[in-house]
Amino acid sequence: MESGAYGAAKAGGSFELGRFLQQPQTVLRIGNAVFALIVFACIIGEGYLNNPSESELKCIFNQNADACRYGIAIGVLALLGSVFFFALDIYFPQISNVTDRKYIVIADLGFSALWTFLWFVGFCFLTNQWLSITIPAPIGASSARAAIAFSFFSIFTWALQACLAFKRYRLGVEDFSQSYVDPTHDAATPYSSYPNLSSDSYRQQPPFTNNQENTDGYQPPAY
Repeated sequence: MESGAYGAAKAGGSFELGRFLQQPQTVLRIGNAVFALIVFACIIGEGYLNNPSESELKCIFNQNADACRYGIAIGVLALLGSVFFFALDIYFPQISNVTDRKYIVIADLGFSALWTFLWFVGFCFLTNQWLSITIPAPIGASSARAAIAFSFFSIFTWALQACLAFKRYRLGVEDFSQSYVDPTHDAATPYSSYPNLSSDSYRQQPPFTNNQENTDGYQPPAY
């Protein structure tokens, strides 16, 4: 994890593609996008059965249309979210405002935690509907199993993504606490006193003195 505000270097640094692609969060985002693409592509491609006697397509998961719609929905949204945060990761080091960085990291944490839960629900839902099929395995069974498998894998990848986002958030909070100086601390510190000045070392010169002025060669005018 890079040092700096919320896990990134200070703004203005050069972008290194090789180093960026080797970051754990970048690897996980790519994995999340690929897994999401596989899930909804398998359901769209072979997730519906065409029965000649019926005009409506039936979902391969126990003919439950909600299961297919759910898998497609979370897969598409997960792919779009991964692409969006991937673009933000590229632009993130150029953001100089610490508050903006904080909001992005919090959004990443919330989105990753939410999709961890949704993928868990999706895996349980698809698995339950698949195991409820009483007929022999229909055409497209391999795609259905692949959708279930990659839904299961997505639970862990999104959970790891949430952990990295939480680590970045904690890192930003710690950096702020270390660099922040409480202004009340200086106020509590007593001011340094002036050196004691006694009457012997300092005497005020009176405004008028009775010293005789030198009047040699000077005669006051007579009126």
